[in-house]
Amino acid sequence: MSTKQSEVCSDSTAAVSEQGSMSSGTVSPVCEKAQEHMSLEALHDWRPKENAFGDSFRNYEDSKRQDIVAQTYLTMHTRQTVEFGKRVRERWLKFDKGEFTILEMIAMLDELVDDSDPDNELPNSIHDFQTAERIRQQWPEHDWFHLVGLLHDVGKVLALPQVAGEDALPQWAVVGDTFPVGCAPAEECVFGRKSFEANPDLADDVYRSENGMYEPGCGISKLMMSWGHDEYMYWVLKENGCTIPEAGLDMIRFHSFYPWHDRGAYAHLEAPEDEERKKWVKEFNKFDLYSKGDEVPDVAALKPYYQGLLEKYGIGGKLRW
Repeated sequence: MSTKQSEVCSDSTAAVSEQGSMSSGTVSPVCEKAQEHMSLEALHDWRPKENAFGDSFRNYEDSKRQDIVAQTYLTMHTRQTVEFGKRVRERWLKFDKGEFTILEMIAMLDELVDDSDPDNELPNSIHDFQTAERIRQQWPEHDWFHLVGLLHDVGKVLALPQVAGEDALPQWAVVGDTFPVGCAPAEECVFGRKSFEANPDLADDVYRSENGMYEPGCGISKLMMSWGHDEYMYWVLKENGCTIPEAGLDMIRFHSFYPWHDRGAYAHLEAPEDEERKKWVKEFNKFDLYSKGDEVPDVAALKPYYQGLLEKYGIGGKLRW
């Protein structure tokens, strides 16, 4: 095993020990890959160089969808405030919007195209299965990871009137990269600090400071994130007794926090355990991002497999939303 592979194996074992994300006696998936003489970097070899439009991924400068993407982020960065976050959590974390199965919710996402995404204009339901199947190819022995791929964007039902009625949210409160509210926005956010200029929280002496309403080193899990599908789906799964390992739930909760896991922003608010959390989120995120160029999967043929996983991890029936 190479020095790099040994480091990966050691880091992954530490993650398992610290987060308890694997059952006792199980070798971590990252370590298993290293033992097969594959580093994490080698797992990136399948990544396409172009998205579905023949463009580079995460192009926020001149993509085919630039106008709608830019407008979505400008509105998000103006209207996502501490007060809005409190209000929308009060509305949505009562879980009183009805009872639906996961697969029923995914079917509803046929009607949603993400206005913040420069890489894809397919319905979100297709992307859920693309991500899950790409993870399944790379990590065949870790079925909970496959399920994370399927679940990660289901929280976008926040935007669907057939789920929420008059409580349905506009896409700026559902999709896109996330960031903590209640502290100064980082330049690493999409479109930079300038896009936050009209946000009323920046008139508050505390909220516009670097630490804001947080203590340095408080930990990423203690931050009030901008509201969206990540945070909502995390709490839906918690509310309904999902038994996916915590590392998998963290992937769902923080996969859109690109300024942190991709650009290194907000490091002053990290706790020691966040280093391992970030590794798991980054491992998930390459599948989320780069599977968008994959072929459209045969969803009907895949449903029995994923229904079995939903049942295995305690969320196979009707859930409270």
